[in-house]
Order: sequence, then structure tokens, then C-alpha cells
Amino acid sequence: MSDTKLAESGGLKPEAIAERIRAAILEHRLAPGAKLTEAQLCEVFGVKRGPIRQALAQLATDHLVDLEPNRGAFVASPSLQEVHEVFEMRRIIELAVVERVCAGHAHGARRLKTIGGMIGRERKAFESRDFPAWIRLSGEFHTELAALTGNTVLCDCLDGLVARSTLISALYESLGRSPCSFEDHEAILAAIEAGDAKQAAALMSSHLQSVELKMLDRPAQGAADLREVFGTLGGSESSGK
Repeated sequence: MSDTKLAESGGLKPEAIAERIRAAILEHRLAPGAKLTEAQLCEVFGVKRGPIRQALAQLATDHLVDLEPNRGAFVASPSLQEVHEVFEMRRIIELAVVERVCAGHAHGARRLKTIGGMIGRERKAFESRDFPAWIRLSGEFHTELAALTGNTVLCDCLDGLVARSTLISALYESLGRSPCSFEDHEAILAAIEAGDAKQAAALMSSHLQSVELKMLDRPAQGAADLREVFGTLGGSESSGK
């Protein structure tokens, strides 16, 4: 069902609108710098300006949208400095994650197999050129691994950083490319399954450094037809975890 039909059948809540815009950003259907015109969004989602503004405010809190006085809302365009800061934080958090998971890996063996299946789907999405699924799954490897720690504050923090990393890749990478390698994910998971915390941490550090270095200073164009973005693809549920 399209977003417009959903809206007509009962009205979308701001949270649902925010989730659909978020999915479009993280699946690289909305480029960094794209203007999010309120009037077009009202038309697309079949709601008044209030829910749209609430949704955009939520996305601004997550650093996915910039709200500029007298200009409107735009998909965020991270700077190179932000790239470095985001990945510095990810290294700090994710090295701690693999060490904690390795320490308790015997208790999470079944969940590690689930993550292994996720990597398999990531590989399949790449081979079938299903780029939105590939991008989503590459990020979920990191967030699902963090979930094994049982630390909800850590997970919330990493969820935000991974979302910002995906936005960064939309800005600095070409369509159909992802700097996050499923082959690296397979190697990291193998080290964790072996209980080798030192090797897992080294692989994760190298992986994140590689992802950061692959970011290219090649900003995307900011034009976007919101009717096309949400009218044809907005009803997809592929972005949900």
C-alpha cells in the first residue's frame, strides 16, 4: 500500500512519516542536501503541515535532517569533519562491543548464527543488486552485534551513529556502492565465534578504518522529486528491522 493510500485510510502519524523519510534517506533514495518541501510532503502523505513538521523535527534530532530558518528542511549533508568524528566514536564503541560479545559468546551462540544468516542475506542482496536491502543489512550487522551486549544505552548510541554513517555514504559514495564489506563482516563474526577477542577487535578496527577511508569528497546533488521518491517506493517495508 502506498503512503498516500495509508494516509487516506486513517492518516499517518508523525512517527510513521518520519520512518518513511528516514528509510528513503538510509536507502539512498533521498540524497544529502535534498530539499524536503512541506507542501510536497503534505501532498505525498495526505496530511496537514503539523504532522510533517513534527516528523521533520524528529529527524533533525537524529541528525538526518537540517532545519534552516527561512529556508526549510533539507536532508543533512555531513562534513568531512563529521565523518572523522562519527567513525572515531564508532571505533570506541564497536571495539568494546566485540570484546564484550567474545567474553560471553558461549551464551549467545544461537544469536551469532542469526547474525551469520544476516550476513548471508547481505551477500545475496549485493549479488542480486538489491542495493537498498544491501545498505540496510550492512548497517544491521553492526547494530545486531551490539544488541548481544544487552546494553540498551550503547545500542541506542550506535544505532544513531550507524544511521549517520549511512547518510555519509550516500553523500560520499556512488549509487550502488557501499564501503561496508560483507566479507569483513564474515571475518569479524568468525573471530567472535572462536572467542578471539584480540583478533575480532583488530578486524573491526581495520574494517571501520577502511569504511572511513573509502568515503570520497564527492557531494551528491540536492534535487529530488518527493512524489517520485515516495509515490513509487514509499510503501515498501524493506527498511524495517
